[in-house]
Amino acid sequence: MFIQTEATPNPATLKFIPGKSVLAEGTADFREKSEALASSLATRLFDIDGVKGVFLGSDFISVTKGDAEWQHLKPMILGAIMEHFVSGAPIVAEDGANDKLESSIDPKDEAVVATIKELLETRVRPAVAQDGGDITFSGFRDGIVYLHMRGACAGCPSSTATLRHGIENLLRHFCPEVQEVQAV
Repeated sequence: MFIQTEATPNPATLKFIPGKSVLAEGTADFREKSEALASSLATRLFDIDGVKGVFLGSDFISVTKGDAEWQHLKPMILGAIMEHFVSGAPIVAEDGANDKLESSIDPKDEAVVATIKELLETRVRPAVAQDGGDITFSGFRDGIVYLHMRGACAGCPSSTATLRHGIENLLRHFCPEVQEVQAV
């Protein structure tokens, strides 16, 4: 098994591509080991000293580190991923994806929210997935779109610029009702 490794815009996160499907649908973001009980792969990665976050996408795994150096962590992470795939164990339990969040919207804004969600699904999420992260809709109130940053996007130094100059401009162009975008 050959696992590719890619840098992300977040220096604390690396993207690992095993060449096999990771999650059939949805994504799963774990910020600590206690959250990762639904995923034997994420639990295995959290067992490595220095791993602070695990994000599972359709065909990749993003791992976020703490103070440890990548040169020390990377071989252990590659080994853990390889061992997991060779074992044949499931990546997550039945309901392992955790990207479905409760959203806060006013019923009168349903048409605008539908457009926002469509733009996020077709234009934003595929782009940020290439960088090892994800952005999910959290709510829309009084012209403000609330988004949840996940994976490599969470804590990334360039995420504010991505929100302001990329996503906010895109949404404002297609939805004049959007005045601002904020991370939650």
